[in-house]
Amino acid sequence: MTAIHTRPPALTLRAGRRALERLQSMPLRPEDVHVIPGAAGGPKALGLTGLDQAIFGDWLPRAPQERALIGSSIGSWRFAAVASSDDPKAQLARLAELYTSQRFAKGVSAAEVSRKSVLFLEELLAGREEYLLSHPHYRLNIVVVRSLGLLEHDSRGRLGLGLMNAISANMVSRKHLGRFMERGIIHDSRLPTPVAKLVDFPSHQVALTRDNLLPALLASASIPLIMSGVRNIPGAPEGVYRDGGLLDYHLDLPYEQPGVVLYPHFTDKVVPGWFDKSLPWRRGDATRLQDVLLVAPSKEYLESLPDRKLPDRKDFERYVGDDAAREKAWREAVAASEQLGDEFLELVESGRLREVLRPLDGKH
Repeated sequence: MTAIHTRPPALTLRAGRRALERLQSMPLRPEDVHVIPGAAGGPKALGLTGLDQAIFGDWLPRAPQERALIGSSIGSWRFAAVASSDDPKAQLARLAELYTSQRFAKGVSAAEVSRKSVLFLEELLAGREEYLLSHPHYRLNIVVVRSLGLLEHDSRGRLGLGLMNAISANMVSRKHLGRFMERGIIHDSRLPTPVAKLVDFPSHQVALTRDNLLPALLASASIPLIMSGVRNIPGAPEGVYRDGGLLDYHLDLPYEQPGVVLYPHFTDKVVPGWFDKSLPWRRGDATRLQDVLLVAPSKEYLESLPDRKLPDRKDFERYVGDDAAREKAWREAVAASEQLGDEFLELVESGRLREVLRPLDGKH
């Protein structure tokens, strides 16, 4: 392998307090990892393809064991790809290509985006559902929200008003979001969800089955106004379900597990909820994240990409009328991400990981 550290680092690694202490005294081994979170973030996930392929295709298989994968929105789709095949590298590449090749007309309706998303998931998982549900090592946890009040409606007027109310309440305090939505986790019942008792918001847990796998994945990524809500997930409390990122954008959860929580992420910070994106003072809870090792693209790496950033949902507007150019930029970002995977493997195999670690709180 080439000496990757002769060029600017492609990765930023930040660790919570307990993980930092642990990793400064001992190397990171695949057997130390029992939980992997996956954030909401739409097309940004494509820019992590190479990192995911290295982690799930090369590194974790060196120590096969039961592991919880917990994701909201695109995070749950990434992990469904990983757990639906004995060749996660190929499935992750397939996910990236299927996502990249989606095209939407200007002014497309929420119902049409949802219809295309169903087709996307059916193509990604066709014939692989039973493998996912009985995977020898991975246990999938899909985070959704159950809508309350005006957020139960798909009409733009009522839903828009409900969202404005939720945004205003969240500005005052994140805890007020409990008036608008509750958290649901649809999880592989072979393993408890990898978090302590959830007391921040009303929450419920539902066993993952063949009947609710696709509805849960669809709901987990159903951004209000962009996609329709998903009504009545089988086995879950009745209601309209939407994007898990509304409450758990970057999965600021009280992880409960031995070892290190390995978090391949788009950015080097944790933003609790979707409505907190514009609130720089809202950051993940250090006590909840003390066992997390967050692995993200560096600023230098992002500067090297097309448009100097990871793919994102605004690209559909930026490249409106020129899908071929958007797809080219996204495929370049996917191809470049192999560098992220190579650097991660080099850091863990050489023992250099502790040299580049920084605190997750970013205060040092």
